[in-house]
Amino acid sequence: MAVDIPRINYSGSIRSISLGDRQQVMVGGEQRYSFYGFEGSSPNPPRIAMEVYDEAPLDWPEAAQAPFAGEMNDPVAWARKCVEVYGAEMICLQLQSTDPNGTNRDADAAARVVSQVAHSIDVPLIVWGTANHEKDTEVLRAVAEAVQDRRLVLGPVEKGDYKKIAAAAMAYKHTVIASSPIDINLAKQLNILMANLGVNPNEMIMDPTVSSIGYGIEYAYSVMERIRMAALTQQDEKLQFPLICNIARETWKSKEAKIAESEDPRLGDAEKTRALPWKP
Repeated sequence: MAVDIPRINYSGSIRSISLGDRQQVMVGGEQRYSFYGFEGSSPNPPRIAMEVYDEAPLDWPEAAQAPFAGEMNDPVAWARKCVEVYGAEMICLQLQSTDPNGTNRDADAAARVVSQVAHSIDVPLIVWGTANHEKDTEVLRAVAEAVQDRRLVLGPVEKGDYKKIAAAAMAYKHTVIASSPIDINLAKQLNILMANLGVNPNEMIMDPTVSSIGYGIEYAYSVMERIRMAALTQQDEKLQFPLICNIARETWKSKEAKIAESEDPRLGDAEKTRALPWKP
């Protein structure tokens, strides 16, 4: 007896957004929920960006540092290795050194690093600040101007700094990451503010943030599900954008990522289970 699987024809769809310029990557375009391949199309698969830091991270476990041991003090070499050796389809450059509570590198120095990395690779480059409104405004505006010949993805752009950062991104044709704190209403509100400012909807993606993932993946993921429900079943145009998640930065904060197999055999070999570089 054949099983008749019920199907829903969704009235909404997610925008297809092109990231980068030399080698473009398409994201979005879904006309169904994740994993519901029997109900609709999803022309663009999830994309993975490999991380590069503008200064060597001090809190990474040894197993995570090992594949980049000779490059971690040189973001250009690090980015090139990710692309040429590990086949990265995108790079996410974390501007950790600009954190006012850390090295506090100035905007001009950060812009020079971003420019060097951007011109050393052809894949799309995501540039991620520190979520400090004042510093990100200064840094990301400088980056947008300094690398105006490449199409970057700039973020996080939040309610507290969106006017100046998004304006600079628009002026130099970069894509913006609209970042809101794990709440569907706040996400929609920021997207409306972006639209009112004049941000091209084809040059914006959403970051619902995943900071709670260390406490409960259900909470972070359920917000993403609600965003998708509103976009697909309620035709909410203000939420019909691809999602980006800055997961790895949160992952390395967890104690489990740093525990050696000798301390807890249940976690297994860290090199194999938690830090092996991704390959296509």
